[in-house]
Amino acid sequence: MRKRKKNLIVDLRNQWQLQSMIIPGIIFMIVFSYIPMYGVLIAFKHYTALDTFSTAPWVGLDNFKIIVTDQYFWDAMVNTLGISALKLAIGFLTPIILAILIYELHDGPFKRIMQTISYLPHFLSWIVLGGMLITWFSTTGLFNQLFMAVGLMDKPQNFLLDEDKYWWIAVLSDVWKEVGWGTILYLAVMSKIDPTYYEAAKIDGATRFKQIWHITIPMMKNIINLNLILAISGIFGSNLDQTLVLMNSQNQAKAEVLSSYVYRIGMTQGDFSYATAVDLGMSIVSVILLLTSHKVTKKLNDNESVL
Repeated sequence: MRKRKKNLIVDLRNQWQLQSMIIPGIIFMIVFSYIPMYGVLIAFKHYTALDTFSTAPWVGLDNFKIIVTDQYFWDAMVNTLGISALKLAIGFLTPIILAILIYELHDGPFKRIMQTISYLPHFLSWIVLGGMLITWFSTTGLFNQLFMAVGLMDKPQNFLLDEDKYWWIAVLSDVWKEVGWGTILYLAVMSKIDPTYYEAAKIDGATRFKQIWHITIPMMKNIINLNLILAISGIFGSNLDQTLVLMNSQNQAKAEVLSSYVYRIGMTQGDFSYATAVDLGMSIVSVILLLTSHKVTKKLNDNESVL
């Protein structure tokens, strides 16, 4: 143990130029991630704009008890779980499939154009994309004209005013925005696969589909597990920007998610203590999901951790 400690100190001393590059990141994380954690104390206090953290009276777990009987919270919980489950089912598999399709294309202009087109929506903010979607889904927008032209609809309608359609609009627009960006890690992994595996498989008579199934996908196992763990742990973090842009008074019953509910309670109604209690509860559950999903994937991966 003493020898390992001595070797570690020697390595750090020899690599001080490289090691010093991490210091700005550590300072940034302490200032903007750890110091603000002090603010979670107001979840256990009755905090108002007239109080300070130290003068606000303690209320114990009263803010957490309110959650149990808050119908608006549970409505937001149902919407969050519904939208996140659809995003997990569709949005997790789509980048894998698209990455394999792009990888199978021959190198050339068409492959580069496909990659560029798929990446572009990621660089647009939800403010820009939201404005485009609101226009496209309006009664005179692109989708109404398209559906009426092919005979799928008789009269135009504003899709964003129909609460029953909101979940699918949220899920599919999020997949469209992030699917290209999500392929980058998978394409990076596939570019490192030894070509001799595919050549050996061809000699054995394996079809292209069998090569993908028995070589490409197993080689991506670790990165797939890692992305799955991160996706499951973020199931309560439905996109706040997307919700604030696409939500309106007509679809709010199906559009309100936990993150927008916390924002509305805290920033527009001034109930900072209750909003912090809800957000703290979500964070604790997310950590539990992260640890559980990691444990399950580790067990399925022959006790090999991907974190």
